[in-house]
Amino acid sequence: MSSMLFGGSGVGGRPELYTSYDADMALFNTRAKLWSVQGLVLLAALLPFVLADDLLVLLSRAFAFAVGAIGLNLVTGYAGQVSLGHAVFVGIGAFTAAALSGDPDGRTLGFGLPMIVWLPAAALLPAAVGALIAPLATRLRGLYLAIVTLGLVFIGDHIFREADFITGGFGVGRPGVVASVFGVSLTDSGPSMTGQQKTYFFALVVLVVVAILGRNIARTAVGRAFQAVRDRDIAAEVIGVELTKHKVLAFTVSSAFAGLAGALLYTITRQVVPESFSLLLSVQFIAMILIGGASTISGSIAGAVFLTVVLRLSEELSRFFSFIPSPGQQGGLLNTAQVSTILYGFLIVGFLLFEPRGLFGVWIRIRNYWKGWPFSY
Repeated sequence: MSSMLFGGSGVGGRPELYTSYDADMALFNTRAKLWSVQGLVLLAALLPFVLADDLLVLLSRAFAFAVGAIGLNLVTGYAGQVSLGHAVFVGIGAFTAAALSGDPDGRTLGFGLPMIVWLPAAALLPAAVGALIAPLATRLRGLYLAIVTLGLVFIGDHIFREADFITGGFGVGRPGVVASVFGVSLTDSGPSMTGQQKTYFFALVVLVVVAILGRNIARTAVGRAFQAVRDRDIAAEVIGVELTKHKVLAFTVSSAFAGLAGALLYTITRQVVPESFSLLLSVQFIAMILIGGASTISGSIAGAVFLTVVLRLSEELSRFFSFIPSPGQQGGLLNTAQVSTILYGFLIVGFLLFEPRGLFGVWIRIRNYWKGWPFSY
């Protein structure tokens, strides 16, 4: 069991030389990976005690986006199935959690159920919807699959806007998820921690669990089958990979992670509005995996954190450019939302041109340079 979690240091202390598949496919196949992951998690756990609450909310949102980005990377990066409908499953998860946890006497549908019910349901219902849609999508690939999933975004957007007894209606929405563990609220401030600190730790725990699940899927036979389907589906079928089964599985798992991200995201923002789940949200997730690095779990997390922080910094441009109004103000040549959209485009184009492997590729370049330094030749 330990060899499947940690592969050791290789043969003769050489970190990437293995004598068994178990060592090569271990969750942490080098000591450097084990130590770096432990260090990053420890650093993340210490941040709530040194950062202001507004920055904790920003990072919590980044963690929620990272959960959804991991799901999209499994279906697009690993399985090669282009999906533009990720926002729909995020919305289903958000409204499922909000309805199940909501006030039964409120103006919108609510059942007042605890987190032990609504959190799994926020993943299971989108997974069920994804499993129903996947058989249709498996008959297509490439541009045709992208168009089908694009149509799914517009269908979902219409349903979210019209089903106001669940969603609260366009421009109004409904309160976000009420999260509590053993009667202790995760969103209200207490004597020892603020609500933002509690929510941050909740988001961090969910992200760590999802990242481990995603990494385990990627390194097992299922993940290798996904990659075989992505690289050459006909060849994969010849060697015994069931195409329909693995495509459906990829869509189902991706949808479950997206729904979980939706529930988590609107636990943090405390408000769910139907217009949030548009095509732009799907583009944001695509940008995250392209900028972070396709076919990498760590790249999904890095891309989500990087893009969330960069877009937050873009809101500060109004301080330096008079033609960009402050958030919430009218007028100006460009508003912050338009600036963010333009920034998505520039970042995607820039990374595809200069570093197609994204931030993960940048890290590989840096690591390889220092491995050979000072003998760079």
